[in-house]
Formats: sequence, structure tokens, C-alpha cells
Amino acid sequence: MITDRLGLYVHIPFCVSKCNYCDFASFSGVTLDVRNRYVARIIEEIQSYKNTPAIEIDTIFFGGGTPSLLTASEFNLIVDAIRDTFSVAHDCEFTIEANPKTFSLDKAHVFASRGVNRMSFGLQSIHENELKSLGRIHLFSDLIDSVAMAREVGIDNISIDVMYGIPHQSIESFFETLSAVVALKPDHISAYGLILEEHTPFWGVRDSLPLPTEDEECEMYDAACRILGNAGYSHYEISNYARPGFECKHNLKYWRDEMFIGVGLSAYS
Repeated sequence: MITDRLGLYVHIPFCVSKCNYCDFASFSGVTLDVRNRYVARIIEEIQSYKNTPAIEIDTIFFGGGTPSLLTASEFNLIVDAIRDTFSVAHDCEFTIEANPKTFSLDKAHVFASRGVNRMSFGLQSIHENELKSLGRIHLFSDLIDSVAMAREVGIDNISIDVMYGIPHQSIESFFETLSAVVALKPDHISAYGLILEEHTPFWGVRDSLPLPTEDEECEMYDAACRILGNAGYSHYEISNYARPGFECKHNLKYWRDEMFIGVGLSAYS
């Protein structure tokens, strides 16, 4: 008998390269041996719940890092462990974060075949100079292709991340990013203000970064609220907007202080 419905967070700390603003626990240049040992340890951690009272998982969230860097084999091994250990609800929200440069139609097929029904793409900006300043490895065209590939395999619940208050960004360029993202008709949009964190490349050059002014950043936030609201997105969290019924169920568990399990290097329960 099922006694609890919980969320499950899986931390994948691999990246192609670290973004200039990122202070998350993520690592580039990881060897295949380290990746294999990490996946094996994730599986051990998942399987450690086998002898607990019956748990049903109703949200799964692969976060990072860059979970879309997982190979089909690595991903399948982790999902097999999840399904062998827990009862997974038939209506489970299963999200994977992806960098558009590391997404492909083959990966989309693998993800969809194992139950992924929600993709969260990190875009940040449509402008190449702004992306370059952030240390992003993709272009806006990669995001357009990725959204199309996800939808082609039936993953229609799409979330897109954007940022404001970033180097070289103007109010007008942020408007352009918002408008371009809305035109793709995702179900969920996250708009994050840049925070300069210690021990990041940006922190070391913080006094010389060509950042928008505080007033301009406030105007960008107001613009996000207004433009996304007018486009039919409800402002349901500080940085998150969704079409009705497409709020991220997994993230809402955190906000509502509901139960969840975290596995991986920088996850907690």
C-alpha cells in the first residue's frame, strides 16, 4: 500500500563548461571513469530506499549541471533504478533540464520513451553578445531546434529560462528576448535576475562588468511581469510564470514544504 507521494530530485553535476555566473556544484571536463562511478553511486543512493515504507513518486526532476549531457545508457540505468525502487505515479511530472547545445532528436526519443514529459531549456537570452558574456555555449537557433525536437517526440510541456540584469543587456534587448520566447509558446517561463556570486568568474571582475543600472533591472522585472501576464502566463512564483495548469509541480513541493527525496552530489531531502 502506498503511504506517501513524494518528489524525486536527481542531481547531475556534469557540464561542457562552467558559465561565468554559476556557483552551483557542477564540473566540466569530467572523465568517463568519474561519470561511470558517479552514475553507479546515484543508483546505490536510489536503491537505499528499497526497504522504506511504500513510496509513490509523483514528480521527478533531473537538475544540474546539465542533465542532457547524460548518454542514453547512463540515463536508462538511473531510470531503471528509480522504477525498480519506487512506484511511479501514472501522472508523474518528469522534468529534465537541458542546454540546447547538448540536446538532440536521439536524446529526445530516449527521454520520451522513459516517461519524460517536461523539458526545461536554459536559454537566458536570444542575443549572441549577451550569451557570450555569460559563457553560454549555445545560440538562440539551438533553442528553436531543441523545442521543435521535443515537440516532435511528444514532449509538449516546455519551460524556457531567461535572465535579466546581465552584461551588455538593455531594456530593449530584454524585451526582444521575452517577445521571442513568448512566440515559441512554451507552457512555462522562468525569468531570473543575475546575482553576482563569490567564487565565480563574474565576481572577480564585478566592478568592471557592463551591467544595466539598478533602475533598468527593475524595469526589466516589471516588463517580465507585464509582458508575460498579457501573454497569458500566471506569475505564480518570484521568478516563474506558467500557463494555467502548467505550474511546475516539482518546484511547488519546495514552496509548499511538501515531501521530496534528493539524490546526488548537491541534493538534499
